[in-house]
Amino acid sequence: MTNDKQPKVIFLDAVGTLFGVKGSVGEVYSAIARGAGVDISPDRLDEAFIQSFKTASPLAFPGIDAAKIPELEYQWWRAIAKETFEGAGVLDRFSDFDTFFGQLYAYFATEQPWYVYPDVVPALEHWQQKGIQLGIISNFDTRLYSVMERLQLKDFFSSITISSKVGAAKPHSQIFLIALQKHNCLAQQAWHIGDSLKEDYHGAKAAGLTPFLIKRSFSEIVRGSP
Repeated sequence: MTNDKQPKVIFLDAVGTLFGVKGSVGEVYSAIARGAGVDISPDRLDEAFIQSFKTASPLAFPGIDAAKIPELEYQWWRAIAKETFEGAGVLDRFSDFDTFFGQLYAYFATEQPWYVYPDVVPALEHWQQKGIQLGIISNFDTRLYSVMERLQLKDFFSSITISSKVGAAKPHSQIFLIALQKHNCLAQQAWHIGDSLKEDYHGAKAAGLTPFLIKRSFSEIVRGSP
């Protein structure tokens, strides 16, 4: 990659691209539910989660006061978790679902359920050495800041753009354009790398960025938080 060919900025997706869930979402849900006295197989929860996640509205709150966003994020994920356990047929087994969900939500704000893919840090270091700016564009919530810091990834990036804060989720062009503005960068000067064909590849391409699709294993694509 020569200097006249390299991008000014490389944007990356977060979950499923930089780091993934250890095992699967169903395994994490199942383990924490067991602590609440509810025994359910990870496979059933994975199936129910995928269905709930696919049908959920975008994790974006346009026109909302910034102070209200954390509570809206929390309620967005609570609805998905509730639908997941309802779809798995065990929601009525919880004596206090709200307390359980609070524990689940807090757990995904730590480094414990996540692992960084082995190719990530060498690539980030390489791009930094080339003088390329790095940014995150993610359909995630504000817990991403603490997760990135705990996984020792945050210092690589000069910008983090998340859907819940900007009011638009990938593949909508608005989230890409907002990220570009943070770097005073034209779309044709930027790359975007992610694991979703629709959200990352087609979304970035429609916004004028050069897109790259990264393929992880199936277990790594079953992703999300709570």
